[in-house]
Amino acid sequence: MNKTELLDKLARDGEERLVLARALDKLNTAQRKNIPAYTGFLSPAERSGVERLIAAAQYPRHLFWGGFPQAERTVCVFLPDWQEEEEFLALGEEGPLSALRCTFPRGSGLTHRDFLGAILGQGITREKIGDLLVGEDRCDIIVLRELEDYLRLNLTSAGRVSLKVSPLPLSEIQVPQQRVSLVRDTVAAPRLDAVAASAFSLSRGKAADLISAGRLLLNYRECTKPDRAVAEGDVLSCRGLGKCSVKRLGGRTKKGRLLLELERYR
Repeated sequence: MNKTELLDKLARDGEERLVLARALDKLNTAQRKNIPAYTGFLSPAERSGVERLIAAAQYPRHLFWGGFPQAERTVCVFLPDWQEEEEFLALGEEGPLSALRCTFPRGSGLTHRDFLGAILGQGITREKIGDLLVGEDRCDIIVLRELEDYLRLNLTSAGRVSLKVSPLPLSEIQVPQQRVSLVRDTVAAPRLDAVAASAFSLSRGKAADLISAGRLLLNYRECTKPDRAVAEGDVLSCRGLGKCSVKRLGGRTKKGRLLLELERYR
């Protein structure tokens, strides 16, 4: 199967086709030149597409890395035959990723959106930037190393707040504690609209409208079918409402309803 045929088979739309084409080029570079090659940062949805590409390519040697173990946005590194995963990760500050720490006065109220807007306002594209870890008085930013010096010199403010930016070893990244609440409910069936209604405190009709409009994502991908079955481990997200994961789905009440347990992230 040639490149065009492979992309025709795997890509769901033009945007995903571009992401997969770039990843395939990196894979080919790693195999042809026998050197490590890596993509830009991938969102969870983009990573899912690249994982399908890797499976179709019979699982070439690779790893996903975002600078720290819990990273949501990751690059995909295709490894040469002489390099093990542990060796690549041991590169640390000599590897392709670096981090910056932005500090600001406590109580400034800066959010993820403020920092992302400030960075994109520099003309930098999203695939150059990994996770933005915003705390009360700091934000740790994971970036491709090629951008470290530029951002350190030019990222002077976010919103209307001045920033002090300095290099940060990847080993010193601090992940803010995520606020999680446990939601317990029952549903008649494990349908996406029913689970989403419980997850985001909506009526089932409103949840169905959001799904049909393509605003609710299942496992970081658009799903417009309200009756789509949901399983344990699935992740639901909706802009403005947050994200939740299905912790437990099983067991029946005396009335025959299905027990549901969710973790909701704010």
